[in-house]
Amino acid sequence: SGTNYRSPHGIPIDLLDRMIIIRTVPYSEKEVKEILKIRCEEEDCVMHPDALTILTRIATDTSLRYAIQLITTANLVCRRRKATEVNTEDVKKVYSLFLDENRSSKILKEYQD
Repeated sequence: SGTNYRSPHGIPIDLLDRMIIIRTVPYSEKEVKEILKIRCEEEDCVMHPDALTILTRIATDTSLRYAIQLITTANLVCRRRKATEVNTEDVKKVYSLFLDENRSSKILKEYQD
């Protein structure tokens, strides 16, 4: 207050100078696959390796959060057909039913007019 100086991100310069900046890098495909495996174990979801590969590709193309949400829904589809293992068709089905942020915004832009 009392100054016309605008600091980056709305953080006062003296505070910004004392902050530690932590550089982050995106997960590798191998790390994403391992995270998804762990999540499947936590949700008691048995997933076919090919389905896990597709889910990994979805996670790297969209977001890890979206792919993790697809695990639960793919498991529900699997149970509905009375199977014990989530296969590629289950993952593809839930991917077509539930849109990620980019596909959703693309559809909204198409129908905006």
